Amino acid sequence: MDYKFMKAALSAAKKAEILGEIPVGAVVVKNGEIISEGYNLRETNKNALHHAEVIAIDNACKKLNTRRLKECDIYVTLEPCIMCGGAIINSEIKNVYFGAYDINGGSCGISRNIFKDFKNINVMGGIMEKECSEILTAFFEKMRKDD
Repeated sequence: MDYKFMKAALSAAKKAEILGEIPVGAVVVKNGEIISEGYNLRETNKNALHHAEVIAIDNACKKLNTRRLKECDIYVTLEPCIMCGGAIINSEIKNVYFGAYDINGGSCGISRNIFKDFKNINVMGGIMEKECSEILTAFFEKMRKDD
């Protein structure tokens, strides 16, 4: 686990925020190098599938020309949802590192853990949790004010 990669995921989340998207970012790392990034584009692209993790995984698969990301890790600012957890399982990512916990929608933390039956996937949450939570809190507070 390396904080510089979570900082890169936070930087990706800020790109989403600039677009008015919920600020979630992700990076896929292989051999200590970021090979792809993703950030929420659901509203921009009018596509429910365009979560940060799915985009980062898609970009990594294209870059490496494979669907198997066995030697890769993913860093995400928010606990992955069930859909993104499924994408992580299917891409065979080795390690999942996330920042903020998502009590309602998360799939790999406090409420539920879909990875528990997959012994080859390691999960660690709460990395830079304060910073990852703050960007989301600020975004939703601004949204409430604007309504």
